[in-house]
Amino acid sequence: MTEEQQKQLSQDRTGLITYEYMANNINTIEPEIDILVENMVKVDLTGQFTASAARYLTAIDAKSYAESIRRLVGATIDRDREHRYLPGLMESIYGPNALENAEELCNTDNNFRRIYKRLYPKGI
Repeated sequence: MTEEQQKQLSQDRTGLITYEYMANNINTIEPEIDILVENMVKVDLTGQFTASAARYLTAIDAKSYAESIRRLVGATIDRDREHRYLPGLMESIYGPNALENAEELCNTDNNFRRIYKRLYPKGI
């Protein structure tokens, strides 16, 4: 990451600049992924870009980016109080049949359990 790019990321106030950098440099972000995720989690107050980044990294390589995805999903859950991004995030991360496997996923994945409880506080 160049000094100019670091300067731009330090001016990010919403997560958009960080997300764009991540998307535009996906082939070279591996050494910087933790810095990028940390910056996005810090500045995205609504969960919009953390959700988008989690979906993007899942589509690129869910296994390689598993820890970053976990952190981004957790931040989205914390910030998306109006549930704008959680339904789409659930499907993108856990698949279109996630609700059919909700009990198992709730027992094995803390982020799924948290999303499920937010979206279905009384169960389905």
